[in-house]
Amino acid sequence: MRIDIITVLPELLQSPFDASILKRAIEKGLVEIHFHNLRDFATNNYKQIDDYQFGGGAGMVMMIEPIDKCISGLKSERDYDEIIYMTPDGETLKQGMANELSLKENLIILCGHYKGVDQRVRDQFITREISIGDFVLSGGELAASVLCDAIIRLIPGVLSDETSALTDSFQDNLLAPPIYTRPAEYKGWSVPDILLSGNTAKIEEWREDAAYKRTQERRPDLLSDQ
Repeated sequence: MRIDIITVLPELLQSPFDASILKRAIEKGLVEIHFHNLRDFATNNYKQIDDYQFGGGAGMVMMIEPIDKCISGLKSERDYDEIIYMTPDGETLKQGMANELSLKENLIILCGHYKGVDQRVRDQFITREISIGDFVLSGGELAASVLCDAIIRLIPGVLSDETSALTDSFQDNLLAPPIYTRPAEYKGWSVPDILLSGNTAKIEEWREDAAYKRTQERRPDLLSDQ
């Protein structure tokens, strides 16, 4: 998979991809991450990529021309499955969406800033608009990092145990069940006996039941989506 991220602040994106699972995925050659500084596509000496909005109002707007030059240049080199714009008014990111995007080959992610982008960018170039929640960030870089993490960890070979991702919360619209590790007893707090029994079938039955109960208590809306 290749992911091209268009940003005003590429330095904000370096850290998440330089550590842990994302770093290993890149080193294994399972994913390519390319950052594109939008100011490199500005048309004046001031590297201007934003301007006042027509009709007046507070806040600056990202201009269409540098975005067009960047996206069009990338599209001239390869085909892209999705061109994604990170925006608070987009479709809320969910596990099913991450599953779907993890099967793609080439993605572009555009990080918004200021009041957002010229609407013509959204109309002409963007194929999918994604939000990570009902709140506003200073820019789309952190949201893009979240999206990339959610996608990349699902690519076969990224996790050392590929079945781990299949038992995460929100797979099958359920939250993950409680989990425990050693010691089996600590300060009088004990691990459920069933998990120490060695009976795999009974353990799986307990986990399924516990996942359902936790979902029912904390996120009953997930059950209504089934």
